[in-house]
Amino acid sequence: MKAVRNSISAPRNDMFKSLLVSWNDSADKMTPAVSKQCAAGVVENALNRGEPRPSLVAQIAVDVGADIIEGDYAPGADLNSVDLSQRYTTSRTPVREALLLLEKEGLVTIPPRRRPRVVQFDVHDVREIYRTRCALLEFIASDVARKATDEDIARLEAIACQMATFHERGDNSAYLWSNVGFHDLNTDLSGNRTVKRIIDSLLLRTLPLRRLSLSTPEAIRLSLEDHQLLVRAYKSRDSNLAAAILRSNHMRSLARIEMRLAQYAVGEASLMAAAQVP
Repeated sequence: MKAVRNSISAPRNDMFKSLLVSWNDSADKMTPAVSKQCAAGVVENALNRGEPRPSLVAQIAVDVGADIIEGDYAPGADLNSVDLSQRYTTSRTPVREALLLLEKEGLVTIPPRRRPRVVQFDVHDVREIYRTRCALLEFIASDVARKATDEDIARLEAIACQMATFHERGDNSAYLWSNVGFHDLNTDLSGNRTVKRIIDSLLLRTLPLRRLSLSTPEAIRLSLEDHQLLVRAYKSRDSNLAAAILRSNHMRSLARIEMRLAQYAVGEASLMAAAQVP
């Protein structure tokens, strides 16, 4: 997949949004390849906040970031710079630079004198990220309810309808990416540039977690209901209700993620105990 050309310079979310529009018109479920293209578009846009990077460094960062978001690398998995340099037919220097970019975005950790690895969130990390994001989203919801035009709200409603279509199909990947698109537009419409910068800086950290929070049909149904209620609150210009809906949605997501992380911890402990049995 060629995610970049000469540098990271594509307009924000253009590829990502066009993929969602085309998939909304399709009767098929989103394929893993298309979902990864969406992930690559979001990673590319996130990296575009900084200075343009050489094309190879950008390509490696975008591709590896998309692989992490899509679960091709498990949390805590080593990222072998030798293997990656062979994959891209290059030296290890561009690979190291790409992994440093992903470390800044919270997808990779690079311990001293050890291999880089995929970040592995603990419950404390998740609570910290989600509580911070929740407080910011309340500001966003309040601002959108007060400032957005009727046309702006109609754009959000169109994405909510798109989300409903994907939910009816049982297309979890397409639902996830339309959800990302909804909140990206929601943040833009707030007009709060300071909050937007912070929200954008947390985006890649939250994407692997969002898959955990939207991993069941019931979770997606509740999420859809929240987004539909949010649009109604915007239409009625009820800023307090809009903020409360987003807070409830976000804290419910956090609870689901905490439950899944606890399940994983129990499973890993059981595997370790079994491995120690003679």
